[in-house]
Amino acid sequence: MKKLYLGLLLTTGVLSNFAQNYEFQEVINLDCLPVISQDNTGTCWSFSTSSFLESEIIRLTGKKIDLSEMYQVRTTYPKKAYNYVMRQGKAQFGEGGLSHDVINSLTTNGLVPVSVYSGLSEDEKKHNHAELIAVLEAMVKTYVDNPGKQLSNKWKEAIETVLDVYLGPIPSQFTYEGKQYSPMSFLEMTKIKPIDYITLTSFTHKPIYQSFILDIPDNFSNGSMYNLPLNEFISTIDYALEKGFTLALDCDVSETTFSAKKGIAFIPENKNDNTTGLTEIITEKGITPQFRQQEFENFNTTDDHLMHIVGKVKDQKGNNYYKIKNSWGTDESKVKNGGFIFMSESYMKLKAISIVLHKDGINKTTKKNLGL
Repeated sequence: MKKLYLGLLLTTGVLSNFAQNYEFQEVINLDCLPVISQDNTGTCWSFSTSSFLESEIIRLTGKKIDLSEMYQVRTTYPKKAYNYVMRQGKAQFGEGGLSHDVINSLTTNGLVPVSVYSGLSEDEKKHNHAELIAVLEAMVKTYVDNPGKQLSNKWKEAIETVLDVYLGPIPSQFTYEGKQYSPMSFLEMTKIKPIDYITLTSFTHKPIYQSFILDIPDNFSNGSMYNLPLNEFISTIDYALEKGFTLALDCDVSETTFSAKKGIAFIPENKNDNTTGLTEIITEKGITPQFRQQEFENFNTTDDHLMHIVGKVKDQKGNNYYKIKNSWGTDESKVKNGGFIFMSESYMKLKAISIVLHKDGINKTTKKNLGL
């Protein structure tokens, strides 16, 4: 009996050493505005990048400005419609986009605060673009079908009118904190310079340290990004955070091991740990560039969602995780950590499609390699 009892104690001790619920400690926590919800829209690209720009404005000026996500949506949809029609329907049209679409938009259309342009009518409290997108898709498909056999020159105006009805007209002048601005002068006030922002990625099918257009559905605007070796891609994220720069993130969130409800994202070594890892520290898979490429090319990794990297945390075993600001709200029945996700390095290595950051957040060696 004594031997059995001792054996039970040893077994219990071993299990307690290995089965540990997550206990997180803050490592880096950079300034960002509170988590909000994109509601019933597919506009995470604007919510995430606007959040990123808000943090950039804090870094550059110390001002906390709640930017309008829907202003960038409103100014981007006409470009998406034009691209779809001119390519005669052989292109992506929908709610998706990438961070560089916001950067492109503010280059030509500037910025406005959400207090000036909410994208909501007086009787609306939440965004719901289901009807808007259905109407726009029907319109652009009609223009491609060209039932009149000669496309009218009114179609662009029709798209703009529908967007004005659903989201509101684009403001030319507005008052903010007692001062008069245009969207372009407001952009200038924030100190944001679009030319300073760089998109980085890591894939093996293109030469490293060169820019290329990544062939993913939501890259309708054919934005280019610089290619880095995987380890340098990760070290660039770490360097930027250490130097006080947040980053916009395009990422695959389709895995069962990405859980907003549990506030965690990880890649287990053993698939039997898919559920265990939602609450307990598990051994994670080592991610090679070859495996990352394989998962991308077989569509196990897709560009599902965009978010905002704002810091790092570590668990009690010293494992590092990226603190990711999401745009799915703060309802505790649906999300944990106040709407933030703690993403492991393995998950980042495998599932990150690309990042956007200020060029000053890139170290000298990488800048030199990229010719920046």
